Amino acid sequence: MATAADPEEQDLYDDPFYNDKAELRSRLLADRRALSPEWRESAAAALAEQAGALALEGPVAAYVSVGAEPGTRPLLDLLQRRGVPVLLPVLLPDNDLDWAAYRGAEHLLPAGRGLLEPDGHRLGPEAVCAAAVVLLPGLAVDHGGLRLGRGGGSYDRVLARLDRAGARPLLATLLYDAELLEHVPAEPHDRPVHAAVTPSGVHRFTA
Repeated sequence: MATAADPEEQDLYDDPFYNDKAELRSRLLADRRALSPEWRESAAAALAEQAGALALEGPVAAYVSVGAEPGTRPLLDLLQRRGVPVLLPVLLPDNDLDWAAYRGAEHLLPAGRGLLEPDGHRLGPEAVCAAAVVLLPGLAVDHGGLRLGRGGGSYDRVLARLDRAGARPLLATLLYDAELLEHVPAEPHDRPVHAAVTPSGVHRFTA
């Protein structure tokens, strides 16, 4: 996935701080691409099982995984079977996120940068503030809960919006086990997550 069309790779080049963060992103993306489809499929099933420990009763703000990301499809289907309301992001032209309800895989449509987005009514960027759990994509999380994102800034805006609204959802990132690191390079605006979910378990952090 070394083409400019890859959303993970594109975010690497969009990062205005092309420094040690970018170097780590490059390595982690390469590691993800080296994983076999069969292994990723097995990991996605394990992630769905482990995420059940987060007491996902909803609403849950989730996302549709793409490329070599830790898979979210089994988790989305699990939440739908349980009747848990799920919000999925819709990327806006300025890289901010709108939201719409997840109504099943058949209601996901191709969007730009290889993304899949829900086809339903747009609820507005503030809809995420009603979520009890927000799942944030990322490339790594360290033992203090600091998350390395993909550099586009969309979820930095989400976190800032939650802060402004006084919302306090559980923040969690889905990762492969090797992406739980001792240290992630951080900047002053970076906010920690409360948990990382990997195929082997749920890792919780204290502020």
